[in-house]
Amino acid sequence: MRRREILVLLGGATIACPRAAVRAYQKAKPVVGYLHFASPSPFVYQVDAFRRGLAEDGYFDGKNVVVETRWAEGQIERLPALAADLVGAKVDVIAALGPPAAKAAKRATTTIPIVFLVGIDPVAVGLVASLSHPGGNLTGFSQLAGALPPKRLELLCELVPGAKVIALLVNPNENSEWVADLQLAARTKGVELPILKASNEGEIDAAFAALAGLHTDALIEGDAVLFMARREQLVALERRYRVPAIGRFREFADDGGLISYGPDLTDINRQIGVYAAKILSGTRPADLPVQQPTKFQLVINLKTAKALGLTVPASMLDLADEVIE
Repeated sequence: MRRREILVLLGGATIACPRAAVRAYQKAKPVVGYLHFASPSPFVYQVDAFRRGLAEDGYFDGKNVVVETRWAEGQIERLPALAADLVGAKVDVIAALGPPAAKAAKRATTTIPIVFLVGIDPVAVGLVASLSHPGGNLTGFSQLAGALPPKRLELLCELVPGAKVIALLVNPNENSEWVADLQLAARTKGVELPILKASNEGEIDAAFAALAGLHTDALIEGDAVLFMARREQLVALERRYRVPAIGRFREFADDGGLISYGPDLTDINRQIGVYAAKILSGTRPADLPVQQPTKFQLVINLKTAKALGLTVPASMLDLADEVIE
């Protein structure tokens, strides 16, 4: 082959090879898995908030990142398979909403970073080594109960003056480390606190059927993923048995419950998105401390209060973040 032909071939290669190299080395969009214990329709706003958090650090779903959602539809037993599916898809980060989702994700992978939201002590259950130095591949946000259940008791006592029996609904299969604090607060107020247990839909119905025999004046919903997932059932039962009740999150009051007091889930989901973006940008989960909520919401449903024959004190209305007419 003549020298000129060789140079032409080499010249063509120098033009073609960089293009092939670009195609070969172009990194696909990073993928973030979003694993949730409930159904999508009531919680679309949470995913939207999560996407806003990603966007704060320059990651836009559908443009330079892909968000893959997996929903357990309230069937907690589905979470291990859903977590394994995300791991099999080789996602870059997993956002795990709720203790069962966080535990399922942790069991599914020891290498893919996980950002969780739990209502339990993540150190006590082995999700992280410590809040300030999580270690491993997990970090996130912990809604440690702390003073929240006693505060809910205080709000109910103000809303239902003279209440002597306030029942507590718990799921025995989920976290209840805060119950002792609530029992102490009830004794201080001179209020009986019978505990009703429910771990599935049928047991929730049975628990409410037992309220009349306990002469219950009001009800506190415990901090359980089950109750969040079954809140429409709970609201319907509270209307049927005409029992004033307080829930953990604003969705309870939005759906017709009397009152709710707890962390702002919209803001927490945004912050989870921020953490996921930091990890995509190279920060290790071990270097991101586990955080706790800083925003809390008091939401009152006036329509439900009127249906129950309750007058909401003006002082409580003034404190409310939102009043549903």
